[in-house]
Amino acid sequence: MGLTMIAFVGSVFSPYYAWNRHQGVADPDNHCCLNVALYSRKARRWSMTERSRRFCSRDSTRFVIGPSQLRWDGTSLNVHIDEVCAPIPRGIRGHIRINPQQLFNFSTALDPQGKHRWGPIAPSARIEVNLSEPNQRWSGQAYLDSNEGDEPIDRAFHLWDWSRSLLADGSTAVLYDMQYANQQEKLLALRFDRQGEVRPFEAPARHTLPLTRWRVARRMRSTAPVQIHEQLEDGPFYQRALLKSELLGEKVSSFHESLSIPRLVSPVVRAMLPWRMPRRF
Repeated sequence: MGLTMIAFVGSVFSPYYAWNRHQGVADPDNHCCLNVALYSRKARRWSMTERSRRFCSRDSTRFVIGPSQLRWDGTSLNVHIDEVCAPIPRGIRGHIRINPQQLFNFSTALDPQGKHRWGPIAPSARIEVNLSEPNQRWSGQAYLDSNEGDEPIDRAFHLWDWSRSLLADGSTAVLYDMQYANQQEKLLALRFDRQGEVRPFEAPARHTLPLTRWRVARRMRSTAPVQIHEQLEDGPFYQRALLKSELLGEKVSSFHESLSIPRLVSPVVRAMLPWRMPRRF
């Protein structure tokens, strides 16, 4: 049972945004979406409908994306979801509440020029899921972070592997294993504790994992052999999985993602994406 949500202003995966950038008329506020992926044995849902500026608005506490919205009430992030999957039109509707256990004001550059930045907002949190469609009600552990950039990701990156692992003391270990467009590499290995401290740690050796069905390469650092516990997403440029690995002397469940930039910017892949990522003008 799991759920992933990504709220985009200027969707980095959007083929429409990429086509407009090539025409010199790209406006990030004209390419917003709420990506929702529900992983459940009873019902799996995935939606990513992009909406133009006239369907969206945002301020310091609220982000409206068509019929869906995110709202910060001072202590929790409240998400109202009203989305439709594609290409098979099935609904995802209901409310999500994310309660941070510790807020962080941390951001770090991902590339040498500092044009791409990342940081957890709440690396340890609780989530309450109350969906009417499909019928789902549950709670569990959650994580909330932010990425931002001043240029398209294909200008800086070639690929990356990212993972987060909840440790026994409640802290969260994050690995960001990146390869740039010039083939140089960078690794972030950071531990975020429940008192608000951020500490680097020595990352273990990198393990090469089996290719996905779409032949996407993926890697994970672990002091023990890595097991793929559950494959959550398997796309032409992106994969998401739950792994069993070992970090900092502990056996952990790791939420892991891999992104292949050459696949993302492929004209063939971008021509395929509107089937899964429709746009409302």
